[in-house]
Amino acid sequence: METVTICGSMRFSQEMKEIAFMLESRYGLNVLQCTYNEQGAEITPDMLENLEQAHFVKISLSDWIYVVDIGHYIGDAVRKEIAYAEEHGKKVVFHSNRLYDTAVHHT
Repeated sequence: METVTICGSMRFSQEMKEIAFMLESRYGLNVLQCTYNEQGAEITPDMLENLEQAHFVKISLSDWIYVVDIGHYIGDAVRKEIAYAEEHGKKVVFHSNRLYDTAVHHT
């Protein structure tokens, strides 16, 4: 079973949850997701750094990343995650390309 990390803007949090379900249920992947701040807690700079570092660890543990780029939107944090993934030899699949079928079956 392959492991994939979902990366995307928090503006797409609902879509990322739905995509994670699809990737796990339909394709049998182990999906690592970001931590959602559904309670709307204030995030300090230290907390933001902790969340960023945790996501980099998730990427390191993954075979590839799945970027949720609805409307081709990619924010600064996700750009860093893509760069980190590429620097560590991880394949990057973009939701906007609708390549998840290809990525899952030809990794």
